Amino acid sequence: MNVRVRSFAPTALAALIGCFAVSGAQADDVQVAVAANFTAPIQAIASDFEKDTGHKLIAAYGATGQFYTQIKNGAPFEVFLAADDSTPEKLEKEGEIVPGSRFTYAIGSLALWSAKDGYVDDAGKVLEENTFNHLSIANPKAAPYGLAATQVLAKMGLSDKVKDKIVEGQNITQAYQFVSTGNAELGFVALSQIYKDGKVSSGSAWIIPEAMHDSIKQDAVILKKGANNPAAKALADYLKGPKAAAIIKSYGYQL
Repeated sequence: MNVRVRSFAPTALAALIGCFAVSGAQADDVQVAVAANFTAPIQAIASDFEKDTGHKLIAAYGATGQFYTQIKNGAPFEVFLAADDSTPEKLEKEGEIVPGSRFTYAIGSLALWSAKDGYVDDAGKVLEENTFNHLSIANPKAAPYGLAATQVLAKMGLSDKVKDKIVEGQNITQAYQFVSTGNAELGFVALSQIYKDGKVSSGSAWIIPEAMHDSIKQDAVILKKGANNPAAKALADYLKGPKAAAIIKSYGYQL
């Protein structure tokens, strides 16, 4: 009896084993509530996450405060990437998360930005000159970046001087859109919205020193609805890994 044995090159054999491993693993979807400032990074991370784990990330974007209300009202989110650390901590105390799952995935930076080249100087003097008509910020009650913006204005002694010029977005995405569309000459945005690979990608900006506002520590948690979903745990682990870290840093966040 003749038996034919097919041989494989080492690299081909490794690839074949990898295919069997991926096809044999259970692939799941994970529903994720993502703070609006982290939209671009999580979209980049999602692609690698799906390739590397087989799991699929389904994201919704919005303000942290609004997500808190939705979670408390039974929204089907399994993982929450907040724009602060206080909201996840509150959910932890209220028993809404998987115990021990809370961690800081990024530390955000605030920027004063204009879509116009040369409009914003690198020390924020444009605010003191007060020659603009509209200043965009995110809702400080729902968005941590909006709260940080109000802290900067207070520190500069400008809160009362510019209060009639402020246009408020529901979240940091809307605050950015007011500026990008020209409805506001400048505004406070998340650095990640205008920053890529070590530089501001368009317009002009002042990257605001951290000392001018509370630290924007952004925490992630696995919510109770994700307790039995392997994809939720896989995503939390992935966000702590080197691939995600490289992407997060490329958008101007600290780790």
